Amino acid sequence: MRFPVITSLALALGLATHAVAEGESGAHVTIDPPATVSRADGLAAWDRVYEVASHPRCSNCHTGASDRPMWSGPSYGKTRVHGMNIRAGESRIGAEFLLCSTCHAYNQGANDGPHMAPQVATNWQLAPVEADWFGKSSDEICAQLRDPSLNGDRDYLALASHLDHDLILHWAWSPGGGREPAPYSLQEHVDDILAWGVAGYPCHSDN
Repeated sequence: MRFPVITSLALALGLATHAVAEGESGAHVTIDPPATVSRADGLAAWDRVYEVASHPRCSNCHTGASDRPMWSGPSYGKTRVHGMNIRAGESRIGAEFLLCSTCHAYNQGANDGPHMAPQVATNWQLAPVEADWFGKSSDEICAQLRDPSLNGDRDYLALASHLDHDLILHWAWSPGGGREPAPYSLQEHVDDILAWGVAGYPCHSDN
């Protein structure tokens, strides 16, 4: 399967140097896609993207049709559903049961307490149902992330922009409280998304 690479002059002039405002993590994210990327380099970039997407900081809230967030990673000892019978409901914010914000309160401060519920300056929620990543393979997530019907109708530039302004995503790299952050950095992750997109969104399972 082949996917078109966006190379218009308007895109190059209008978006290549688009910089995003400072987020909660303090990181300045620059959306600057390279001119060309080989398939091999695109696959290498994808492998790093998968490391981030499958990391507990990201995947624990990408539970698909299930409305139950997960607890996994080194600090939990074993993988299990979120304690206290937490459910996010169809609203994905817990409106039908107990709002996620009851514990994951809107907070512009740090998450330094080792037993505090993570808090950011935005509404805490599960990822959309179609963003079903938890426990999935590299090829499964790769196919999902390049499919407009499953990624919010985004191309690679829109994916990078989404990473730029969503503060819950920024939190993954600065979770505080002794939590293990997502690998690499937010900027490196954005750069890998851009490289993967310019290379034509390759997956290892492509013929």
